[in-house]
Amino acid sequence: MSYLRLEGVEKSYGTAKVIHGVEISAEKGEFVVFVGPSGCGKSTLLRMVAGLEEVTGGEIFIDDVRVTDTEPAHRQVSMVFQSYALFPHMSVRENIGFGLKMSKVPKAEIDRQVNEAARILRMENLLDRKPRQLSGGQRQRVAIGRAIVRHPKLFLFDEPLSNLDAELRAQMRVEIAKLHRNLGVTMIYVTHDQVEAMTLADRIVVLRAGEVEQIGSPRDLYERPANIFVAGFIGSPKMNFLAATIAGGDGNTIEIAHPSLTAPLRVAPRRGNGAIPAVGEPVTLGLRPEHIALDSGDNRMALTADLSESLGGTTLVYGQAAAGETVTLQTAGWRNFDKGEGFTAGFDAAQAYLFDKDGRAL
Repeated sequence: MSYLRLEGVEKSYGTAKVIHGVEISAEKGEFVVFVGPSGCGKSTLLRMVAGLEEVTGGEIFIDDVRVTDTEPAHRQVSMVFQSYALFPHMSVRENIGFGLKMSKVPKAEIDRQVNEAARILRMENLLDRKPRQLSGGQRQRVAIGRAIVRHPKLFLFDEPLSNLDAELRAQMRVEIAKLHRNLGVTMIYVTHDQVEAMTLADRIVVLRAGEVEQIGSPRDLYERPANIFVAGFIGSPKMNFLAATIAGGDGNTIEIAHPSLTAPLRVAPRRGNGAIPAVGEPVTLGLRPEHIALDSGDNRMALTADLSESLGGTTLVYGQAAAGETVTLQTAGWRNFDKGEGFTAGFDAAQAYLFDKDGRAL
């Protein structure tokens, strides 16, 4: 039995339904990330698990106990928000132990638990500082420490790194991953950043407009996206999409035509999502930037350079296809192209993705 279960969960504000019968589960000790664009309902789902939002329909279970109508304080969950919400007049020690103090826990036990949380988060030397004397990353660790001392059944993170700069975000991702490994507690993490999702999650839940688009491991979603939305959301830089047509096929393979392809592309459908489109029907060809190479590959396409961005070890090249689409490719080292310069890029057919006119993966 799953440690956390959401069964047909719905949420409406008046006549506006924002969560549509969501079914999600998490195993004990699993790290599950809710990811999706702003407004997709991921934070609303998390708040319903925490008890901070009323559930309009469906049921929520934690450790096989129905908690749909249980008060937040009795759900044994700890939530870390985007805002640190620290008491500015209290020391780090007092902030971490505040909840225990309000629960009338003896002072000796508070000190023990605060010291243990500080050890886990490697902030023993910060316990006597005030929040104003801390960096953003250190403040977020205090907020996490405050959650740790509650010994929750679930950790809930609502975009906890959004207020940090890029370097601190990377550092805190590592800290949270280590924390999960050391504590072994089930964690649900909300983010709109697919890099955070890919690096932290055991499983990712991709949401759009209050509905689940796909659930799977980071590798599953990267290699086998269910539709164009997931394919475009997972991966950085994002997948290229080219408007193509079915040019032929023999039952085992499909021939794809596009003005920039020097010859028809022959691909084998990855999965059965209904009938294969007929000759002449539109499809979308998906190519990840890291799978496109300059002047190599079995399948070639002619592009016109628009811009190149050198990142040190790699260069992102933005080219324009014959039909007007922008094609991004990622190549090793330093490469520079003049605007309007023509070049050839290639790719392996096995690394191409194909989607039907409704956006479903073929």
